[in-house]
Amino acid sequence: MSRIGKKPVVVPSGVTATINGQTVSVKGPKGAMSFDFSEHVEVELTEAGVQVAPRDDSKPARAAWGMSRTMISNLMKGVTEGFTKKLEINGVGYRAAVQGSNLQLALGYSHDVVYAIPEGITIVTPRPVEIIVSGMDKQRVGQVAAEIREYRSPEPYKGKGVKYATETIFRKEGKKK
Repeated sequence: MSRIGKKPVVVPSGVTATINGQTVSVKGPKGAMSFDFSEHVEVELTEAGVQVAPRDDSKPARAAWGMSRTMISNLMKGVTEGFTKKLEINGVGYRAAVQGSNLQLALGYSHDVVYAIPEGITIVTPRPVEIIVSGMDKQRVGQVAAEIREYRSPEPYKGKGVKYATETIFRKEGKKK
């Protein structure tokens, strides 16, 4: 039994949720989003919120049960609060700046890396060594943060590179004489 799937997804005030066939649509203060759920689960709108249940006891139905509930929960949070990922840049001369619809990164290469900010994602650089990626869609926010980190992932000897704010880099000892 899925412990996550059993809980109903509470619909916050100011948010409207509708179920049309295999699609859950959510509209809130930040915008509207939708999710197409699997045919292995049933989704219904109740007084407690959005309830997800498996159609049968098969393995795919049980696997889709908790995942569908979490995806609907992420829709609710996305249209009310949104999601953010914070990145930090370590290294001498490494910096970031937002210029129009591009993120300009100086990461020790012979050229600056220019990253085009996708639609629906907001990138802010409060300090030159700090990047905050935010948006409604949790998957897209995480994907954009991962793409930025990929340009110069942190190395284990000096810790230089782009890392998540919550990430810890395991440091290695250098060569001994």
